[in-house]
This record gives sequence, structure tokens and C-alpha cells, in this order.
Amino acid sequence: MDLDSLSDADLIRAVAAHDRGALRILHERHSPWLVARLRRRCGDVDLVAEAVQDTWMAVWTSPRWNGSGEVGAWLWGIAIRRLIGVQRKRNRWAPPTKRSDDELVVSAEDRVLLGVEHGDLAGALASLSPELRAVVQATVLDGLTTKEAAILLGIPRGTVKSRVSRARVELRGALA
Repeated sequence: MDLDSLSDADLIRAVAAHDRGALRILHERHSPWLVARLRRRCGDVDLVAEAVQDTWMAVWTSPRWNGSGEVGAWLWGIAIRRLIGVQRKRNRWAPPTKRSDDELVVSAEDRVLLGVEHGDLAGALASLSPELRAVVQATVLDGLTTKEAAILLGIPRGTVKSRVSRARVELRGALA
């Protein structure tokens, strides 16, 4: 059987049966864009490399793709969660930065991520319908273009744009 001609879905099923060749093909197909995407989120090459390696380990050890949506979207979800986990693990051991007046310095990105996970924004995002939350996640939090989000979510580009617009209106109302 020629693995190169198999679809991503077929390759995932083969990986579930512990076919290393299928994993290699998936890796060759998807690692370049995963690395490029993660590099847009994090400038630390070592963190990105560790997140990508963790992603492929997760795919190998428990390929839990449920068959809905694109395999690429599923991989992206794993990769971005692994990157966040690697960043948190690394930051846990890094001493906090202090200004001369002993005030802790918190990066803007850390403030936003805390707001997304624990602040008013978290509640506002949770109040969105799953369809609106998915496009916000893809376009705003994951940094995908509308075209990329459309492909990964399996919906037309116009639908992505209209859902982002509706989500903005709802979020403004919830945060006002």
C-alpha cells in the first residue's frame, strides 16, 4: 500500500494501528506549517520545537481524532495546547522579572492570556455559541486568516467573516 496516496483521515487510522510509516507521512505533510504557525505565536525556536515534538508524541500515543473536521485543525489544536503547556512549564521555573521598585513585570501577552482564561473575557467567550466561539478561537486566539479558519472549520469564508462580526457585537455587549 502506498502511504503517500492516503488521505490524512486514513493515515490517522493507520497511526492508531501503530503504523510508523503513516506517522512519518503525516509528519512530513503537516510539520512545516505547524512550525510556521507556532513561530508566529512564539519566537523561541526551542519552545516551538519542543511543542511540535510533543504534538507528534501525542498523535502517536493516543490518536483521538473523532473523524469530524479536518485533520489539520485537530493537529493545530494539539500543537497550540502543547505550545501553551511548554511555555507555562518553562515560565514556572523562570524567576519573575522585577523592576527596581520591586514591582513585578507582567508581559502584555500574559495579561491577555490571564483575561482569556480567568477574567471577564473568559465569561464573555463562554457565553458565545459554540459556532461563534470556534471562529473567535481560530481567528483571534490562534491567529488564522479567514481563509485558513474556513478550511480548518469546514465552513465558507463568508460564514467565518459573518460569525466573527456577530461574535464582536456579542462580546462588546457582554464586556460593556
